[in-house]
Amino acid sequence: MKNCLSLVLAAALASAALPATANEVINVAIIGEPDTLDPMVSTKDVVSIVTQHVVETLYTFDSSWAVAPLLAEDLPTIADDGKTYDIKLREGISFSDGSAMDSADVVASLQRWLKVASRGKVVADKVKSVTAKGMYEIEIKMSSPYAPLLSLLAFSNSAAAIYPEEILPQGDGQIAEVVGTGPYKYGEHVPDQYLQLVRFDGFVPRDEPANGGSGKRGQVPDEIRFVPVPDPNTRVEGLLSGQFDFADSLPAESYDRVASSDKAKPVLLEPFGWPIWAINHKAGLLSNQKIRQALLTALPFDDMLFAAFGNDKFFKVDGAMYPQGWAWNTDAGTELYDQNDPDNAGELLEEAGYDGTPLRILTSRQYEFHYKMAEVAKQALEAAGFKVQMDVVDWATLGQRRDDPSLWDIYISHSPFLPEPALTDMWFASSRVGWSEPEKDKLADAFVSETDPEKRKAIFAELQKKNYEDVGFIKVGNFNALLGEAKSLEGVDPSPWPYFWNAAKK
Repeated sequence: MKNCLSLVLAAALASAALPATANEVINVAIIGEPDTLDPMVSTKDVVSIVTQHVVETLYTFDSSWAVAPLLAEDLPTIADDGKTYDIKLREGISFSDGSAMDSADVVASLQRWLKVASRGKVVADKVKSVTAKGMYEIEIKMSSPYAPLLSLLAFSNSAAAIYPEEILPQGDGQIAEVVGTGPYKYGEHVPDQYLQLVRFDGFVPRDEPANGGSGKRGQVPDEIRFVPVPDPNTRVEGLLSGQFDFADSLPAESYDRVASSDKAKPVLLEPFGWPIWAINHKAGLLSNQKIRQALLTALPFDDMLFAAFGNDKFFKVDGAMYPQGWAWNTDAGTELYDQNDPDNAGELLEEAGYDGTPLRILTSRQYEFHYKMAEVAKQALEAAGFKVQMDVVDWATLGQRRDDPSLWDIYISHSPFLPEPALTDMWFASSRVGWSEPEKDKLADAFVSETDPEKRKAIFAELQKKNYEDVGFIKVGNFNALLGEAKSLEGVDPSPWPYFWNAAKK
């Protein structure tokens, strides 16, 4: 599979030539190679960071996380019953292959998104139809109101990306050559060295002032180079030496070094998000609820977070899915968080008839804090009676293995705090973790169907409570993310998915 992906990447990049001159090159260190250039089929941040410069969606988020139009002309007209969305498209938009965007491209792209994207699958059974109403207008009909729809259409992760209809494969196939409407297109790709983006001369920006990801997207750098650097300490050294203008996901212990540098400065996203232990409900050991409860009972979240970040400046032991100050914050069910009770966990294992089958934890060292959390957890779980098998792989391999339920019991990931809880697809049975429980499924359906904000908050509190009771997935705590940028770099807004179309060096 890895060879196939390399061929797809090579094909996607082969036709793009290097620019004759490169007056301004922005070098960005990322945690590894994107394993696809098609953001529709990936939830990985490393894919979103790169592809958002090339491929666009109908909507996006502004700096306050409100939904704003991107390829759509404006926000949609929604029928009084909440079931019909009329969306007018911008005219005069071209793809980087020279073709013009129209409603046929948008309809075909959204229909593919509903079939192949993890977030598209979440809403697919509620979409009755996606149809064209002319060359520059589409209509989405729902079987019932669906409050998070615009947020799903705006997200660059498992994105409802808009492609030319002609390049879309049949069924679940991969796109041979990824093209989009964004300010950049793919240039040269040297595997394990860099992926080059160059300006798309036919790009048509919006007229509104830039506001987060919305408004006018620039083409300030001649070239953006994304450099895969799997080792976090190498990312730090490259930033400090001036090799990189920006570096993603730096270890917390490097903060003081970066802050005292004459060439670089730290960028702290606070609060950023939460580490996740994703649980396999489809097959294997954790399809047993008692064993899941034993897992939650045994985990020492305080120790895990301290091992991962080393300083409480970078973490908080907090079981609420959203931190204080967010509309979704609730303490429902959090009495089951951070029990750190190996004896009780052992009793639950005995009740479950645990036979010593290894608990397989799939993780990577490219996000070093994932691995450090797993190392501490392993000791606590073994003390409770689990046999633990650590499968440590590179991030691209983890992304492939997690799609096969026979290969893991837990995979470790993380997420920023997202403006809409439904953007976390693990709440839904259609996600790769496959968490399905009758009461939870009813709550999830009620949550996305309800349009009253206060009622949605109450339902979300019940969802959080159910997550702790049934152990759908596990939040480890809150953490702040450390990134770094050159002191000479301007025009990069702090973001979980940094973008560089307005970046410039002084």
